[in-house]
Amino acid sequence: MNMIRVPEGAVRKRKRLGRGMGTGVGKTSGKGHNGQNARSGGGVRPGFEGGQMPLYRRIARRGFSNYRFKVEHVPINIGALCSAFDAEAVVTLEELKTRRLVGRNVKNVKILGQGECSIALTIQGLPVSAGARTKIEAAGGSVADVVEDPEREG
Repeated sequence: MNMIRVPEGAVRKRKRLGRGMGTGVGKTSGKGHNGQNARSGGGVRPGFEGGQMPLYRRIARRGFSNYRFKVEHVPINIGALCSAFDAEAVVTLEELKTRRLVGRNVKNVKILGQGECSIALTIQGLPVSAGARTKIEAAGGSVADVVEDPEREG
């Protein structure tokens, strides 16, 4: 234990500032020729642009935005449904989640008409595009009316 030593060069001496011109860190002590940032507590606040009108004040903020009320639907094509479900199956949001066609936190899904379908499916409680509706009904399936989500009302 008494033989353990720190490797050479592992511990450096502290740089002593302001100890004369011969040391290399005299006069301004590495802080340049003073200025606002050289002072203790100096510097400018975030977003300050030297007196120029800052960006957060130059950009207009007015008018109404409907963004936070936007409802996004996860699209699922009819071809994916026909490959995942058997004939005469009932397609609901819960069934789509159990078969992992959509994520478990998804609340809104819309069935779109891309792809081919030859089996009869019953779609319940999901919005369906016009093209998908014609393909489902042509294959002998049916589309039940969409039940609105009570969370989205109001």
